Amino acid sequence: MMIARLLLPLLLLVASPLLAFDHQRWDRLLAEHVQWQRSGVATSVDYPGFQANRAALDQYLQALSQVSGANFQRWSQDEQLAFLINAYNAFTIDLILRQDSLPDSIRDIGSFFSGPWDQRFFTLLGETRTLDEVEHEMIRGNPALMDPRIHFAVNCASVGCPALRPEAYRAETLEQQLADSTRRFLSDRQRNRFNKT
Repeated sequence: MMIARLLLPLLLLVASPLLAFDHQRWDRLLAEHVQWQRSGVATSVDYPGFQANRAALDQYLQALSQVSGANFQRWSQDEQLAFLINAYNAFTIDLILRQDSLPDSIRDIGSFFSGPWDQRFFTLLGETRTLDEVEHEMIRGNPALMDPRIHFAVNCASVGCPALRPEAYRAETLEQQLADSTRRFLSDRQRNRFNKT
């Protein structure tokens, strides 16, 4: 019995990197500040609300930044992909909130030579990153994680982007979430039309 008590903390320490990342804080923020619009094909984002909950957002971003590359590699592919999609979306919100005032468009951030997606402003898996690196190198550039439906999951905060879901992506529901996000975007007649010629 005494040996079991001594070994339990050690086993938990060894197993802890294998546990999925906790996205509950991000899930709560999204549920509170993102709402479906136009019959569920688009969403509105309450940036002032995110700003008012800045401490909770910062805690989530800090937790993302503390994940090591070694721990990330121990996760399943679905856990890795959900983590990267959520990180991209959360750091996009962060980039907008970092501005002195809310921009009319995310494209107003940066300069002609360095747009918003080229800004190196956050740490992920031990390196300072840009949003473009997360999307195009870490997700699209990784054959194990590349899924064409991620186009409908990563939200660049531009009017033409697919909707930001009002919930966090999770490994256990990732397949359904990607399928649903794809269906919602393709059902949006303001963005998708077919003209017979």
